[in-house]
Amino acid sequence: MTQPTRRSVIRGSLGLVAAGTVARPYIANAAAKTATVWPVQGFAEEEDVSIKKIFADYEKASGNTIDYTITPYAPHRQKIVSAVTSGEVPDIFTANPAEVVALFAWQDKLEDVSDVIATQQESYSEAALLSAQCYNGTTKKRSFYGVPTIGAVLPHHIWTSLVEKSGHKIGDIPKTWDAFYDFFKEVQKGLRAQGVRNVYGLGLQITTNGVDPNATFHYWLAAYGGKDIVTKDGKTHFDDPKIKEAVIKALTNPTTAYREGFVPPGAINWNDADDNNAFHAKQIVMDLDGTISTEVAIIKNKQDYDDILTMGLPLSNGGQPVPSQVTVTTWLVPKGAKNIEVAKDFLKYFIQPEVNNEWLKVGLGRNVPVMPSIVKNDPWWFADPHRKAYTTQALLSPTYPAYWSFSPAYAEVQNTHVWSTGWLDIIQNGTAPQKAAENAYKRIEEIFAKYPIVQS
Repeated sequence: MTQPTRRSVIRGSLGLVAAGTVARPYIANAAAKTATVWPVQGFAEEEDVSIKKIFADYEKASGNTIDYTITPYAPHRQKIVSAVTSGEVPDIFTANPAEVVALFAWQDKLEDVSDVIATQQESYSEAALLSAQCYNGTTKKRSFYGVPTIGAVLPHHIWTSLVEKSGHKIGDIPKTWDAFYDFFKEVQKGLRAQGVRNVYGLGLQITTNGVDPNATFHYWLAAYGGKDIVTKDGKTHFDDPKIKEAVIKALTNPTTAYREGFVPPGAINWNDADDNNAFHAKQIVMDLDGTISTEVAIIKNKQDYDDILTMGLPLSNGGQPVPSQVTVTTWLVPKGAKNIEVAKDFLKYFIQPEVNNEWLKVGLGRNVPVMPSIVKNDPWWFADPHRKAYTTQALLSPTYPAYWSFSPAYAEVQNTHVWSTGWLDIIQNGTAPQKAAENAYKRIEEIFAKYPIVQS
C-alpha cells in the first residue's frame, strides 16, 4: 500500500472511526509546534487508519502538528538504528523491536519519560511498568525510558475442522502442557491415516530468524518451571537445578517433535510470517504465535475466521497456570529530539485510556492495551471469541515481562538467537540437549559480562 510521508487527516475512513476528540491534550494555548513521529506500519490496514486518526485528533485539539512517516517493520528497524547512530533523530519513534528500549537506555540515547508515565502510572500493568523502566549504563540507575502503548502474548491458533477431520474433537484437547502438544501429534496421525498429506500437527517457530523463536522458547521454559532464569535484579540463575531441568526440557521437546516429523521441515528456516502463511494454507493444525494477527488477516473470510479456535496456554504438567511472557512495545523520545515538549505532550495524550482504547479497537484488537482497566470497562474486548481468549490471556491471567526489561544483556541474547541456535544444533548436528544448554549458558554469561548492573 502507499505510505504517507507527511501528516494527513483521515476522517471517517472505512467507516470505522467515530467522530470527535475523546480527550484533550496537555498543552493549552501554546504556540503551535511540530513533532516528527516514526510509527511502524500496522499488520492490518485498519491499524494505520487508526493511528492517523489519533494524530489528526491531537492536531485539532492542540494546534500542534504531527509530521509522521509510517514505515514497514524491517525498514523501520534499520531506519531508527541509523538515526540514533547518526544523531539525526525524530522526536518520537516506536521501539522496534521492542527490546531496543533496553539497549538505547543502556547507551544513554533516550530521554527520561517519567513525567509522561506519571500521568497514567496507576493504570498500567506491572509488566508494562517493568518493561519501560530500564537501566542506564551511564547514570547507573533505572528510570522510565519508554512509554508503554501495547502488549502482545502468544496464544494458540487451531483449525477446528482439521481436528474434527482427524477423528478427534475440540473437547478432547488435554488441559496440561505435554499432553496438549501430544494431542496434535495424534491429530496429524489421524489425518495421515485418511490420506491427508503435507499437513502437520504442530506449528513451532524453531528457527533463528525474527522474534518468534525467542518467545516460543520462553513459553516452553516457563511451562517447565524455568520462568526465573533471569530475575528483576538482572541476574541469571543457571546454577538452579530447577532452571537447568526446565532448559533441558525446553530444548528437547520441540526439537523431538520436529525430528519425529510433527513440525513442517521448513520450520527451521521460517521467518515471523511463514508460520502464519502455513496456517492459513492449512498446512499446520495448530500454531503457537503472537497476537491474533492470524485471525485478523482473514477476518473478512467468515467461514475460515469462525473455523479457527483461539486458545490461551494449557496448565503445566503439574496442573498449575503457566504465566505468559508479555512483550510490551513502547514509544521512545531519543536524545537529540528537536521538540521534546510536543513529543511528551502527544505521548501524554496518546496513553490516556480512552485514546489508547480507541486506537486499538479501530486496529481490530490485534494488540491489547497494557492497562487492565481498559478491557474491564469495555465489553468490546470480549464480544469476539478470538479477542476474548487473547485479552484474557494477556491481561487477566498471570503474565511476566520480557527478560530484557531486567537486563539489556538479554536484548542481545535475543538478537543473536542463543536459544534457537541450541535447537538447530540438536536438530542438525545431533548435539545432546545438555551440551546445547551448556553452550547457551556460556554464550549468555559472556554477553551479560558486557552489561554490568550496579545494585542499589
